[in-house]
Amino acid sequence: MKTLKELLKEGIEILEKSGIEEAGLDAWLLLEYETGKNRAYFYAHPEETVTEETANAYLEKIRCRATHIPLQHITHQAFFMGYGFYVDENVLVPRQDTETLVEKALEIAASMENPEIMDMCTGSGCILLSLLLERKDSTGTGVDVSSGALKVAEKNAKALGVTDRVSFVESNLFSAFFLQKKDGKTLPGYDMLISNPPYIRTADIDTLMEEVQFHDPRIALDGHEDGLYFYRKITVEGKTFLKPGGWLLYEIGYDQGNEVGTIMRKAGFSHVEIIKDLAGQDRVALGQLTEKKQEENHV
Repeated sequence: MKTLKELLKEGIEILEKSGIEEAGLDAWLLLEYETGKNRAYFYAHPEETVTEETANAYLEKIRCRATHIPLQHITHQAFFMGYGFYVDENVLVPRQDTETLVEKALEIAASMENPEIMDMCTGSGCILLSLLLERKDSTGTGVDVSSGALKVAEKNAKALGVTDRVSFVESNLFSAFFLQKKDGKTLPGYDMLISNPPYIRTADIDTLMEEVQFHDPRIALDGHEDGLYFYRKITVEGKTFLKPGGWLLYEIGYDQGNEVGTIMRKAGFSHVEIIKDLAGQDRVALGQLTEKKQEENHV
């Protein structure tokens, strides 16, 4: 039987040979996941042996990671805003950069009572559900074109105990019946529309790291030729669903700030601002719908 120390060493060597950038960290995280032993226990008992079954299960996960399957897809665990989320191949893995978007949304929502929030392209639901957890008086609607992603979001809502304050809608942007004004039905109105839409230029997807290029759902990445397709669509069509004075917030690519800001201004949003993330890169675009709704401005 192998010891914890021997098993970790073998895991690191396999990942290093496969070119995994953070081989040591990933090997450790998989060992912790498989054995349930934290670092303090490991350093106190490095020579403790593990069962053959545990060793085989660990090395199987290591071999999966060696093929560049994201660590979070192997463990089905991801952490975002301090909360744990289930993830699989149907959704993007939540990234720390996106926390900048949620933090700014919470700052804006601080002056709102009982905020109603729509999350367009909700994916795992990590953005919307984090907001609902931080604001116990809020309610929300998560929208996504992928039924697989919505199943993940619903699973997360249940695990996090917010199913009574959230609903999920399968829709190609705003096309679903729920989001259509028909037979005299009043459209839902939201204080905030937030979105991390697909924004990678189609031609750039093949240049991304393997974990993203081959394992994140392409539908959640592809922002069409210039990467701005969904910003144009959501900005114009989403105005209908915002209350006067409501806010629109986006995650953006590092080089898209000026263009997304222009799209928002042309559509009638004021107080447009571009926010940088902790790395100093443009990460969030936001703007407020003027108090009196204006005619649609197509961009």
